[in-house]
Amino acid sequence: MLTKPEMSPDGERARDVCNRHGNRPDELIEILHDVQEELGCVPQAVVPVIAKALNLSRAEVHGVITFYHDFRSEPAGRHVVKICRAESCQSMKGEALCSHAKASLKLGFGETSADGQVTLEAVYCLGNCALSPAMMVDGHLHGRVDARRFDEIMEETLSEASA
Repeated sequence: MLTKPEMSPDGERARDVCNRHGNRPDELIEILHDVQEELGCVPQAVVPVIAKALNLSRAEVHGVITFYHDFRSEPAGRHVVKICRAESCQSMKGEALCSHAKASLKLGFGETSADGQVTLEAVYCLGNCALSPAMMVDGHLHGRVDARRFDEIMEETLSEASA
C-alpha cells in the first residue's frame, strides 16, 4: 500500500494559504505575499506545494517569486534596508549612497548580516523621486539621504533594536 509522504509544517501552512484564496491561480501574488508574511519568506520547499494547489507549474511559481523583488526565498534580517537605484536617485548621488551603505553595513545587495540584524536590498523606485536619493528602513521612507543621514538612520534603527 502506498502512503502519502508527510508534508512539512511550512508546506501545510502554504497549502492552507492557497486554500484561503480558493486555490485560484489568479491570486498567486496575494498568496505569495501571505506565505511570506506567515513564514518570513517563500522557501523553495513550498514552491511545489503552491504549484500543485493552484494547478500551475513549479516554473511559473518560481518565475513570479524571482521576478518581484519583494519576495525572498530566505528569511530577511530583523531590519530591512532598501535603497533606490532608479534613475532619479542615481542622478542625485544615489551611487555614492549605495557604496557607503555597502561599506558601512559590510554587505552587498541581497545579503543579510551574519547576526541576522540587517538585510540590504536594492529596489528600483520607492516613489519618492522628488526627495532623491531615497531609502526605506523597515517600511519607513526616508528622502534626501546622504552618507551622514544614512549613518544617523541606521544608528537610530539599531539602537532602538538593542533598547
